[in-house]
Amino acid sequence: MPYARIQSALTDMDSMVIAYDAERGESRGSRARNADPKALGLGDCIDCTLCVQVCPTGIDIRNGLQNECIACAACIDVCDEVMEKMNYPKGLIRYSSGRGMADKLTPGQMVKRVWRPRVWFYSALLLLAGAIFVVGLSTRKGFAVDVIRDRGTMAREIGNGDIENIYRLKIMNATEISQTYTASVQGLPGLTLVTDPVLSVPATGIGSLTVRLTLAAEAAQAQRGTVSPIMFRVEAKTLDPIVVVEEKSTFVVPR
Repeated sequence: MPYARIQSALTDMDSMVIAYDAERGESRGSRARNADPKALGLGDCIDCTLCVQVCPTGIDIRNGLQNECIACAACIDVCDEVMEKMNYPKGLIRYSSGRGMADKLTPGQMVKRVWRPRVWFYSALLLLAGAIFVVGLSTRKGFAVDVIRDRGTMAREIGNGDIENIYRLKIMNATEISQTYTASVQGLPGLTLVTDPVLSVPATGIGSLTVRLTLAAEAAQAQRGTVSPIMFRVEAKTLDPIVVVEEKSTFVVPR
């Protein structure tokens, strides 16, 4: 999510932001260093535009807080340098809040207003999101399995009367070392895995294993015209402890 979207959703009048003191700074205008700005009808801003020049997003903070502001505070630093050279008080651009500027609150008063209900609510949401992220990382299994049926042949009867279904197992290795996986199937009596069930997948790679399942002719007679649920079980025996991922699929027996 873009930073500006988050900023605009969470900011209110009590949020500490980078702000320009318009009451003190206006009207803008250049002047000699030893000139009296009040006599000239000017504020403390000498309109040097250095705050705009140092801004990485190119905004003019004197026009108010904008979504493009990334709170880098470069404008504060350069403005303080200019104020020091002009012998004016620092802080023409400073950290403040909308309410702090309007009501001339002290830093202590603004800090007290920071801890309000919405801040506690957003803090709780942030902690919850962080906890979910940590739990997700700690419970990840290190690999994932996707079962894809052969679209060319859903099911067929082979020479000895057995029923055959073909699948492709996509195994995604999320670890930093090569892993060896072993596939098995369960859920339907008489079901046999014909192909070699072992597959090696390189680190952070994806491997593909074509699996042929056959159902004995005797068992198939009672299952004619049905679609039975089965479960593929893939083990990573090279991980310690052994990790198992199970994926559901179906076995089709034609009429």
